[in-house]
Amino acid sequence: MLDFRASGILLHPTSLPSRFGIGDLGDRAYQFVDFLANSDQQIWQILPIGPTGFGNSPYLSYSALAGNPLLISPAVLQTQGLLTQEELDCLPMFPLDWVDFEQVIATKMPLLRRASDRFKTQASTTEQDEFKRFCDRHNDWLSDYALFMSLKKAHNGSSWHQWKPEIAYRQPQAMAKWATELADEIFFHKFMQFQFFCQWRDLKQYANQKGIKIFGDIPIYVAHDSADVWGNREIFCLDEKTGSASLMAGVPPDYFSATGQLWGNPVYDWKELKQTDFKWWIRRVEGILEYVDIIRIDHFRGFQAYWAVPQGETTAIKGAWLDAPGDEFFQLLDKDLGQLPIVAEDLGVITPEVEALRDKFDFPGMKILHFAFDSDRANGFLPFNYTNRNCIVYTGTHDNNTTVGWFDERSSEAQSRVVDYLGCLCEDGIHWALIRLALSSVANTAIIPFQDILGLGTDAKMNTPSQPTGNWEWRCRVEAFNEELSGRLRYLNYLYGRTPINNKNEQSTEEDE
Repeated sequence: MLDFRASGILLHPTSLPSRFGIGDLGDRAYQFVDFLANSDQQIWQILPIGPTGFGNSPYLSYSALAGNPLLISPAVLQTQGLLTQEELDCLPMFPLDWVDFEQVIATKMPLLRRASDRFKTQASTTEQDEFKRFCDRHNDWLSDYALFMSLKKAHNGSSWHQWKPEIAYRQPQAMAKWATELADEIFFHKFMQFQFFCQWRDLKQYANQKGIKIFGDIPIYVAHDSADVWGNREIFCLDEKTGSASLMAGVPPDYFSATGQLWGNPVYDWKELKQTDFKWWIRRVEGILEYVDIIRIDHFRGFQAYWAVPQGETTAIKGAWLDAPGDEFFQLLDKDLGQLPIVAEDLGVITPEVEALRDKFDFPGMKILHFAFDSDRANGFLPFNYTNRNCIVYTGTHDNNTTVGWFDERSSEAQSRVVDYLGCLCEDGIHWALIRLALSSVANTAIIPFQDILGLGTDAKMNTPSQPTGNWEWRCRVEAFNEELSGRLRYLNYLYGRTPINNKNEQSTEEDE
């Protein structure tokens, strides 16, 4: 799968520049793909792309398979005649360097509704047929999702388990009644998913043609307030009377947190899932492969054993490790879908049993350079300890500070440990020093967050774990997609043997030296 030397960039689509206040699937996304190709990158890593709720976290989506409507490009809709130029000329001023989600929602959702109304009355027969084929093909999740989102609006955004019992527990008469009453809203949500799918499909095809693979992300758990839990209550650990999570996901207390992390998602009823031959999970993986070429499974260790916290607890202290049938699941997944391009997020407290599960299926793990310098020489994140090339090395991830911010916040003594390892601190800064360290390692794949390539500080970090608000907002400017950066990345890829195979640039780069 990732069995050759390659490199890529981590940049979530919401962080792209655009005139609509948030990155989208319009021309700037294609410009970024061109930048990747011109830089001899082979991978574009993104975060989950589902529709987000409170806090705007892509790891708490209303659906495991739906796309985020905020990523739909109004400019593309305008080329289809679904929006007018005048409507796009009447935009407010948006911040250039961060996403104001409230302002974006208030601006883009009315535009999407206008586009939906026009599509309903003006779409050609060919367009209507394509829309119907999309809805039929994805009916197993799309109908539940569209009804779920429509019901949420009708119930002022409240969680499904707070709705009246007849619809919260999906009684057939109530389902039919609400589906009729909310038909227009249901159409709107299906239209948005259709447009997202078409725009994403075109972008992915363009990237693939340029030699770029899309590296996506599956959170192991889904949000409690989601169409997935509402429509599949039997495979989650829920209180039968209230619908709330009877066992909640999280991680136990450790060096970083005396109370652990309580995420609140319901954990899976793995016994029930096994009885269905893991049907829901296999469909989830199959569905995400329509969007991406490579899948990272977040919190991979939860497939071997997971931390379960009883209902009513406010911290993760009083939980227990419960076994999960990851071996059986991945064997069946391999049987049904073939050997898949899966990457294991194996960070945190990882046991030999988790490593054995990862290695049995030959899944690459992750190496984070920010974690390499604060223990002894046996630290597994130090590049000289990489015993297996089948891994992905990062300077940091979306949950880390930027490299410049990380280094600046270290004490003088801690900074010296990093500089001693590197041998010196290059004049281009700590970020380029760690980028070189990642690219020069034996790891088959190196992924660099775009903020590190730009040398940005703490203000540009994407997420602070356990902080509920103020995350996922950073955006880059279009000026970042420049030839100077492309040339530097291209040269470093050549220098460290990560230039794409048969790339004609390799010869010219060598001659330029």
